[in-house]
Amino acid sequence: MERPEAEPLGASDSCQAGEAEPGTGLAEEEPGGGAAGTMMEDCLSKKIEITVSEAEKRTGRNAMNMQETYTAYLIETRAVESQTEGQCSPPDSLWRRYSEFELLRNYLLVNYPHIVVPPLPEKRAEFVWHKLSADNMDPDFVERRRIGLENFLIRVASHPIICQNKIFYSFLTQEGGWKEMVNETGFQLKADSRLKALNATFRVKNPDKRFTELKHYSDELQSVISHLLRVRARVADRLYGVYKVHGNYGRVFSEWSAIEKEMGDGLQSAGHHMDVYAASIDDILEEEEHYADQLKEYLFYAEALRAVCRKHELMQYDLEMAAQDLASKKQQCEELATGTLRTFSLKGMTSKLFGQETPEQREGKIKVLEEQIHEGEEQLKSKNVEGREFVKSAWTDIERFKEQKNQDLKEALINYAVMQISMCKKGIQVWTNAKECFSKM
Repeated sequence: MERPEAEPLGASDSCQAGEAEPGTGLAEEEPGGGAAGTMMEDCLSKKIEITVSEAEKRTGRNAMNMQETYTAYLIETRAVESQTEGQCSPPDSLWRRYSEFELLRNYLLVNYPHIVVPPLPEKRAEFVWHKLSADNMDPDFVERRRIGLENFLIRVASHPIICQNKIFYSFLTQEGGWKEMVNETGFQLKADSRLKALNATFRVKNPDKRFTELKHYSDELQSVISHLLRVRARVADRLYGVYKVHGNYGRVFSEWSAIEKEMGDGLQSAGHHMDVYAASIDDILEEEEHYADQLKEYLFYAEALRAVCRKHELMQYDLEMAAQDLASKKQQCEELATGTLRTFSLKGMTSKLFGQETPEQREGKIKVLEEQIHEGEEQLKSKNVEGREFVKSAWTDIERFKEQKNQDLKEALINYAVMQISMCKKGIQVWTNAKECFSKM
């Protein structure tokens, strides 16, 4: 009897598809083919405009009947066609809590395990500098989270696959009964347990090299962005102090101007420029927070990448367990048919102690095992097909995500650099103005 081997999911087609190395999974395919292009045209973002226009602090009672304070967000949608035709129809609107956004994303994670599902903005402020509030009810934080939630909805609406989900569309358009609709799908029962995922990580014998490397990359990406955000928070702290201390120049020049007749006006004007410079840091660092939030999005995207890798590991582990079970049954069938035992077993000891089975008993057991072997082979074949489809779909979406990530981070870093240059130019201008004030004394 042949002993079935569980190759990495998608590996059996890899060499035929594109000469990938044996055992590394499905050969890479060029993303964004004709079908993908058609799907992009059908994206929900092309048909409706989505905004999260405002946030509102509310009080209510939770599931434990305890009073709580929370923030609700107003989602507005408007058909794109009505705008292109010159009509100005009012948008449809509804309110959602952050917890409902979480429910939506959890549903998408379970139902689209091969998709790098866009992350939500942080629930509580992280990587804050000392003047920034970590309170999740702070108006500035709520405003940044409003922008992040709008970005999340636009990301989902722009995705060629998940944008077509009916539950997502209902989230945008149906205020009452939406939670019940989601829970009726039973998606919670399909969710993989963390313990099972951890078990698969350590026990899978033949992992796909590309997914292993992707998981390592997501860890590194998260680490690098975390360090970058910590450095940025430290710089913001020091920059705030440097700018604010310029206010001391303003105070000193103002006091000095009071005792000078010829130099008084020049000193007073220079002091005013220093006061303006010191006050400008608040707006500068508030603008910086928006760039920090763009980096944080990819900090959380790293976990979305790992979720796809974990699902692949689980599927690979299930495949290996199915192959192992099938091999065991084939061995049992062979031993019963030949009357020889390859390995020590409790059944073998029982036979020696209490006598051999009758031919009829042995034939009955062989028949049962053959049926189980047939079912096992079909199951293994089904898992292989499912695995190949998962690898193909997942890698297509991963390539799409990489392209998006490269573009977004490049744009964010360039804009951040432009902002820093602008900030430095303003500092130079302040001292240039001060110089002119001193020259006129």
